[in-house]
Amino acid sequence: MSRHERPRPPRAHASRLLIASTAARLMAEDGITDLKLAKQKAARQLGLPESATLPDNAEVETELRLYQALYQSDTQPADLYRLRAEACKIMEVLADFHPYLTGPVLDGTAGASSVIDLMLFADSAKEVEIFLLNRDMTFEHAEIRATRHEKAEAALRLFTPEAEANLMIFPPHCERSHFKHRDGRPRERARREALLRLMQTPCGGN
Repeated sequence: MSRHERPRPPRAHASRLLIASTAARLMAEDGITDLKLAKQKAARQLGLPESATLPDNAEVETELRLYQALYQSDTQPADLYRLRAEACKIMEVLADFHPYLTGPVLDGTAGASSVIDLMLFADSAKEVEIFLLNRDMTFEHAEIRATRHEKAEAALRLFTPEAEANLMIFPPHCERSHFKHRDGRPRERARREALLRLMQTPCGGN
């Protein structure tokens, strides 16, 4: 190797980066929202063995931001703003349940087909269901595992003309808890007022 040639990354590291970039493309183009699924599908597409070391979630999210900046800069910011605006409307309606926004719509990686993730704090899921029924809002029950929030007591999928939203319902005492992603990173969340401030920043806070 000449002194001017850049050293090649170890093979395992290179495959992690390749999986991360492929997973990011799948999320951006195909609307896959589950990071684990995106990584597994990327590895299969690349023909890598099941024993291949997968990138962590942070690596995929970094590649996703890069992909969106390079290839979706003309559409993704508008999609993100639309979803954040819809999240604001839903949070206003559900104000009695202390809603918090979390997930891709908050962190700025959401795309056109992304689902809005909301955390609600209520005495019971039935209370939320009755509230939605009384307002003729369309919803269905969802698997807690599908929402990536194992600590939730219940989960609902809310449908509006503009978007879909995961409603993760927790007991009131959990509102002061610190939530984390599966990989240990703190899970960011924001009240409606914070989201409104974020939307007032350049590019909608993206």
